[in-house]
Parts: sequence; C-alpha cells; structure tokens
Amino acid sequence: MIDLADYIRDVPDFPKPGIVFKDITPLLGDTHAFRSCIQRMAEPLRTLGIEKICGVESRGFIFGAAVACELGAGFVPIRKPGKLPARTHGVDYALEYGSDRVEIHADALGAGARTVLVDDVIATGGTLMASRRLLELLGAELVAASVVIELDFLNARAGWPAQIPLRALLHF
Repeated sequence: MIDLADYIRDVPDFPKPGIVFKDITPLLGDTHAFRSCIQRMAEPLRTLGIEKICGVESRGFIFGAAVACELGAGFVPIRKPGKLPARTHGVDYALEYGSDRVEIHADALGAGARTVLVDDVIATGGTLMASRRLLELLGAELVAASVVIELDFLNARAGWPAQIPLRALLHF
C-alpha cells in the first residue's frame, strides 16, 4: 500500500516565518498516490447514501470533486466571499488576527441532503466549522467530514461535534 505521507512535502517558513507548511502538490502530481488518496477518502462513505460532497476552497475542491466522482455524488463548492454568481448564504469565522467568511449557493442543497465536507487540511478547524454551519443553515444532513491531513497539535478535533465522524488520512 502507498504511504501517502511520503508525498507530503514540508515547506519551512511558508506562508510566514515559523510555520511549516504541509504541501500536498507532490501527492497530486503522482497518479498512483492521488488515486489511492481518493479511494481511501471515499471507502468509508460508500454505503452511507451520500448525495453531495461539499469541497472547501480551494484545495478542498480538488479532493472533494474527485471523491464525488468516485461515489457518484454531486459536488458543491464552498467559497470565499464574492466568488459565487447566484444568491448565497455565508458564515463568518474568527482567525488568529481578524476574520474570514465562507459562502455557498442558497439553492445548493435541499433539506435533508446527505452531505460530506471535504478539505485538504484541518488545522485550527475554523474553516471546517464555518462550513458545517453553512450546511446546517441549508438544512442538509452532514454525515461526515474527510480531510487528507490533520495537524493534531492544533487540537481542532476538540471543537468538532462528536456525533459527526471526522476522518483524516494523515496525522502530523
């Protein structure tokens, strides 16, 4: 079996000094590693009747769209403000210094739609938590969340609802 950690590159001092960025581009660039990653993300979801995969901007689009294709589900983008052309709902969330916002099309999900959130990394959890709140606003049923990498030392999982599975393929 492919060790996906072999395809994650550390980039020191990016995007600012003191941060070691976990770069997924080597994983994306290798056909076998990328396919293995998508299959592993999709496998625990296959029997759950998933209707939509919601991918969080921007790298969540890559993994989310591929997982949606693998499961035969639709794909819904969750974007930064001002990027979606139709009417949207949005949720603001706190950053270390300031705030940000995520948005979704108001008609993207029907009430009760069985949905999974997908992103590349969960660090502090702010983006994933705000995305979860967006899905709640639309009345979707969030069945699970799936990420490639979890940065365990930031303890984002502590704020995630225990009743919603949060799966990470790699832990750093």
